[in-house]
Amino acid sequence: MTLLEAIEARHSVRKYKDEPIPEEVLTTLRERIREINEEAGLHIQLVTGEPRAFSGPMAYGSFSGVKNYLVMAGKKADDLDEKIGYYGEQLVLLVQTLGLNSCWVGLSYRKIAGTYELSDGEKIGCYIAMGYGETQGKGHKVKGIKEISNASDATPKWFNKGVEAAILAPTAVNQQKFHLEYLGFRDFSKVPKVAAKPLFSMVGYSKIDLGIVKYHFEVGAGKENFEWA
Repeated sequence: MTLLEAIEARHSVRKYKDEPIPEEVLTTLRERIREINEEAGLHIQLVTGEPRAFSGPMAYGSFSGVKNYLVMAGKKADDLDEKIGYYGEQLVLLVQTLGLNSCWVGLSYRKIAGTYELSDGEKIGCYIAMGYGETQGKGHKVKGIKEISNASDATPKWFNKGVEAAILAPTAVNQQKFHLEYLGFRDFSKVPKVAAKPLFSMVGYSKIDLGIVKYHFEVGAGKENFEWA
């Protein structure tokens, strides 16, 4: 499965089978998490075989059977949420290519002592539930391409393909509070510029959403074709 195929196939899943994840799959995930933490300065942690975080009064939202999840943490900073979204979605799509399912989780979990570690100045941004889903999930209604970008017949094909991938990005309560804009050549750049902006949201999580959207756009457009403004 390619990343574009994973983007198209992947949907949020909240109910999971009581089926352990094979050790070779966990090894692949741990190695990628190690690489991301080193590259991005994050502190993402994989928790397996732990059922308490998604049970009890604080774990609402129709989740069941969740025993495996990612703790998305890092140093407090203005760009932490966007980094969590950008790199977390890389793991979400990797999970999909490995035959698993997943769900971004902002509130519907409990922080279980002893299942994660935080260094001074670090905080948890969200969790990502994962495992073998009872179903493959289902798609949701999305906005039109022109509602979330300035894509048109006049913009490059790679930009339009990036927007098509971005429109499938998971966002909090499917809010899609972002806008992508093709800017062309700016500031003597050798490649065109693209702007990605979060929009105001009553729900929140728009910066995490933006990170997810930017990664989807890069997969669809090809990172070699542009620079972020």
